[in-house]
Amino acid sequence: MKKKRLIVITAILTIILLFPIPMQLKDGGTVQYRALLYKISDVHALASTEDMDKGKEYSEGTIIEICGFEVYNSVK
Repeated sequence: MKKKRLIVITAILTIILLFPIPMQLKDGGTVQYRALLYKISDVHALASTEDMDKGKEYSEGTIIEICGFEVYNSVK
């Protein structure tokens, strides 16, 4: 009985910690997928005024953070 309860509790915690919630940001189309342990951002945002002077209209790329530490960033 205890083993079954442990398996159920482990499954519930795994779902809570790893299940992402998508969030749309109002900066041009960025989507963030947030869970308690990680965050993935699919960035499509309007560029800053400095980048617009260079002819770039949008910042695009992906940012991955695990436990608050950025492990990947391809935003250009």
